[in-house]
Amino acid sequence: MSLTQLFQNGLLAAVALLLSAHLNAAQSYSQTGQLVEKKRFELERFTTFAGKTIKQLHVGWESYGTLNEAKDNVVLITHYFSATSHAAGKYKPDDASPGYWDNIIGPGKAIDTDKYFVISVDTLANLNAYDPNVITTGPASINPDTGKHYGLTFPVVTIRDFVNVQKALLESLGIKKLHAVVGASMGSMQALDWATAYPDWVERMISVIGSGQSDAWTTALLEKWAIPIQLDKHWANGDYYNAAPPTQGLTAALMFITQDALTPTFFNKTGKNLAYSALEKGPLNDIRQQHSIVKWLKSRAEERAKLMDANHLLYLVRASQLYTAGHSGNLEEALSQVKAKTLFLPSFNDLLLMPYLAKNASSALAQHGKNTHYETLSGDLGHLNGVVGIEQAANKISAFLADN
Repeated sequence: MSLTQLFQNGLLAAVALLLSAHLNAAQSYSQTGQLVEKKRFELERFTTFAGKTIKQLHVGWESYGTLNEAKDNVVLITHYFSATSHAAGKYKPDDASPGYWDNIIGPGKAIDTDKYFVISVDTLANLNAYDPNVITTGPASINPDTGKHYGLTFPVVTIRDFVNVQKALLESLGIKKLHAVVGASMGSMQALDWATAYPDWVERMISVIGSGQSDAWTTALLEKWAIPIQLDKHWANGDYYNAAPPTQGLTAALMFITQDALTPTFFNKTGKNLAYSALEKGPLNDIRQQHSIVKWLKSRAEERAKLMDANHLLYLVRASQLYTAGHSGNLEEALSQVKAKTLFLPSFNDLLLMPYLAKNASSALAQHGKNTHYETLSGDLGHLNGVVGIEQAANKISAFLADN
């Protein structure tokens, strides 16, 4: 089944950074047979990068493979904006689809769970706050000091905060070094921040559809995702948890995210399958009617929004906007601290995190004499070539992880 068909059948709602990689799910699961369990990690107190305190922090995590006696075979997977820690396998055999990177994580695959202990963690303010398989602390959580939802009183969190929660979890398991950290999109931000913040921990770093920092263009683009929520009358300055939520604003934001993460080629193919025409009768005769491609985009966003929280989206946008590897304000200096071998895999037609962002980071590492590699991904899916199309880089990833 093609990705376009999956969209039409409603199995992939509002992709973009909103995709769980359902492609060929049944076949992939039959090959790996991985059943996974969501686990809970708790911290009584956590201090954010900005110096604020979060009490009773909870995040979910899952793992694949076996931790060896030396605890040195760990591969950390850091997830993208709309994803969760469900990177591979299924929770139940009859799940509709496995984790988003199941085609490269598993026995005998690029990230071989016969060799590596693979672990992934839900971020703070995870977008999928109402997914029963997600455990996260964010604006929708109850503040233990007040007994009420945090709303916008929740501290601003950064990519570094996601990294530090992951580090605390790893330390609780007795892990002190990573064979590799691998992430896509917002996950790539976490991966590179790991390599700059904790260089003695990270032996290898793979950045997929990623960047070294959010530059002015990227920060302004991300703000576009926040604006519809803030303009929704039901947003109520973030205090909507005992009232109607800002569903229309969240849906509009997800529509923007989806289009930004794909390409004109993909949309035009989808339009053809929908019998799209510029002169469709509905929009021609009634300003309130929408074109078929817009209806398609909106319906997927509406379905996906049911498990998401609008404030959480705002917090993830801000974390992404605040990102610069190392979080020191000086990217060059931060990259000079990296000890890991690095591999950058941008998508050649990415309209969201454009290839120059990864190229600039890789080039800066090379100028510092670091062991860095750069190779582009192909395909019609733009940013999503790094999610749905990641299998094209399987051999490259496998070799990179095995190389000493």
